[in-house]
Amino acid sequence: MKGIGIKMKKVTLFTDGAARGNPEGPGGYGAILQYVDGSGTLHEREFCAGYKKTTNNRMELLAVIVGLEALTKPCEVVVVSDSKYVTDAFNQNWVDNWLKNSWKTSAKKPVKNVELWMRLLEAMKPHQVGFTWVKGHDGHPENERCDRLATSAADGDILLDDDGGALV
Repeated sequence: MKGIGIKMKKVTLFTDGAARGNPEGPGGYGAILQYVDGSGTLHEREFCAGYKKTTNNRMELLAVIVGLEALTKPCEVVVVSDSKYVTDAFNQNWVDNWLKNSWKTSAKKPVKNVELWMRLLEAMKPHQVGFTWVKGHDGHPENERCDRLATSAADGDILLDDDGGALV
């Protein structure tokens, strides 16, 4: 996937993940980047992919990661997600606590999905990122679009590139 070099520094990234309840089964994730270019024109890019052997939390993380990794220039990014897991991890400083505790939630309980959290932290590095939670399935148009993207990806292994075209 080629990156998007955005001239304006503010980006909104809407994300969602879909799993089918079986850690051995399919899942999918979707992300929509909304940004304004240097001429003031609003643009959108959609990304989605199917993923095997997964859980919903993995899908939510991948949705954020794929959006952030598409950016090639430092931006101010607001991630809009219906995942409390993702938004609380940053808004309630869970990630900072996990880092201090060597990726453990307690003395004996390891954090799940550490490899994805590390990839997310790497993708965030050049950007100023904030996280906003929205209630899922509440009619929020971008959130609903992300849900449809993620569900389609989970159901059919659909993969969209940054031009919105299907990759075979």
